[in-house]
Amino acid sequence: MVRLALSDDILMQVEKPARYIGGEVNAVVKKKEEVDMRIAFCFPDVYEIGMSHLGIQILYDMFNRFEGVWCERVYSPWVDLDAIMRRENIPLFALESQEPIKDFDWLAITIQYEMCYTNILQVLDLAQIPLLAKDRKEGVPIVIGGGPCTYNPEPIADFFDIFYIGEGETRYEELVALYRTCRKENLGRKEFLRRAAKIPGMYVPAFYEAKYKEDGTLASFSPIEDGIPAVIVKEIEMNVSDTYYPEKPLVPFMRITQDRVVLEIMRGCIRGCRFCQAGQIYRPVRERDVEMLKRYAVTMLKNTGQEEISLSSLSSSDYTGLPELIDFLIEECSKNHVNISLPSLRIDSFSLDVMSKVQDIKKTSLTFAPEAGSQRLRNVINKGLSEEEILKGAALAFEGGWTRVKLYFMLGLPTETEEDIRGIANLSNQIAAVFFDTVPKDKRVNGKVQIVTSTSFFIPKPFTPFQWAKQCTKEEFIEKAYLTRSAIKEQLNQKSIKYNWHEADTSVLEGVLARGDRRVAEAILQVYKKGAVYDAWSEYFDNEKWMQAFAECGLDIDFYTTRERGLDELFPWDFIDCGVSKEFLKREWQKALKEETSPNCRKQCQGCGASRFGGGICFDDMGVCNEIMEAGDENSD
Repeated sequence: MVRLALSDDILMQVEKPARYIGGEVNAVVKKKEEVDMRIAFCFPDVYEIGMSHLGIQILYDMFNRFEGVWCERVYSPWVDLDAIMRRENIPLFALESQEPIKDFDWLAITIQYEMCYTNILQVLDLAQIPLLAKDRKEGVPIVIGGGPCTYNPEPIADFFDIFYIGEGETRYEELVALYRTCRKENLGRKEFLRRAAKIPGMYVPAFYEAKYKEDGTLASFSPIEDGIPAVIVKEIEMNVSDTYYPEKPLVPFMRITQDRVVLEIMRGCIRGCRFCQAGQIYRPVRERDVEMLKRYAVTMLKNTGQEEISLSSLSSSDYTGLPELIDFLIEECSKNHVNISLPSLRIDSFSLDVMSKVQDIKKTSLTFAPEAGSQRLRNVINKGLSEEEILKGAALAFEGGWTRVKLYFMLGLPTETEEDIRGIANLSNQIAAVFFDTVPKDKRVNGKVQIVTSTSFFIPKPFTPFQWAKQCTKEEFIEKAYLTRSAIKEQLNQKSIKYNWHEADTSVLEGVLARGDRRVAEAILQVYKKGAVYDAWSEYFDNEKWMQAFAECGLDIDFYTTRERGLDELFPWDFIDCGVSKEFLKREWQKALKEETSPNCRKQCQGCGASRFGGGICFDDMGVCNEIMEAGDENSD
């Protein structure tokens, strides 16, 4: 029986004590005498969010398969427990053993979202680990970061010992072996990090130096020791059908954000939307084998007792084995009344037919993501979706019985005009009109359609064609949201349209953190000392604290946001090779400014560079990608 780190008295004082007691179904508990390495895996957000993340489930399972390794979990304590732990000097602990994180070998943190950066410092602080990597002595856990935000790790580089760039299945076993060797030979922390920096995919910030020009832009970024690589190529698992995947996912005692079995059907996306970072960094597209997915679906449902299974990918409709997999799941899941969730589907006749089969008689809402209000702007962002396709999809949905549609758009996209913004209202109105034209009065069960139109604000991200673009100011964002709302109120079907928009303050800050350099770390540390935490939660986000921190550190927010970059500028993340070439991204940026589109990967290769990994969609037609890539790079010179 594991002794809990928190007393009954403390657990009675906090909201949802199940967040902190561990012992969930399928949690891994090992005998300490049988392990020689302890790893704490952290999601720097509240338990309900972290437990919903597939990546942690995969790597938790992987680490615990390694002989002599025990991987446990830790999440950010909610604000109520945070205050108690500070007051009572209780060190942050792992769920499985309930033992302090400071006694572990590694603390591995997945970094999914820039607005969680202060939560990373909260975790380190509560764990009683020095916040700055340079202050950590022997015996302190090695702090490792992974996840999509590591594709520009510079704003948080001061807080990490190592960043693992890329997919986690490939190199951790080698890193574990190196750690054991260095510990056995008494080589010390710095020598381990020096050797780790030479393992592919590992970035150790302590061995790199950034220099800046007078205008504040980066002059150079280079290793400070011989033998340290100047460029770090991302790690990628090419054989996704024969790699680590959990047969016994963790099952929480309490309701979490996504409480279901998750089946990842493929990685990558063929679409090439120019604003989308995930669509670039996860290239090339790699599909999991249908038979493997069938086997795991049955096994995971049996081992969890979950009542829902979700298919995960960036664009599920593009998975070539979807019809066969869906037919199997419908038959298998109907036996035990298990629901099937299908996110990331394109709204076409096939997808709607599938959803009709798997959803209950009471239809839930459908989601369209046109992203832009006009066809011109959809061409700029390379959305690959025409107005005709959107309206046809809406008509098919209404004929199928759906009466609620969610529409997602972005405001502030490159080259956006007032006409593009008004197009959001026009398109919303047209979709409502399609309902009234399609569904006879006697069949309108709920009387009318409900269109929920939501806008977020465009944030340029590294490794996208829009990494050179300027971002709008807070005032410009708000003005665009007001214009959208006013335009919707002018529509004939305005009563059927509900409008929501994102907060402008957080969007501007996310823009700073997304494209920031090492100098931003000082502001993150400063704002944390002012009490900032849970910035991803609107009720705790305090923009004024951030503005004060940037001012005190002498940092100009506009330098990181509203400044349009030159094509020859050296970026803080240029030392990372994500698989797509900078020349390809430049070509796509220039095509965007000309309002030219690019076909998706299945229709025609664009020579992005991802074929070097030797598999996936790049080799569906052998040899084509290499030829196009070479020709494209020659044409760009």
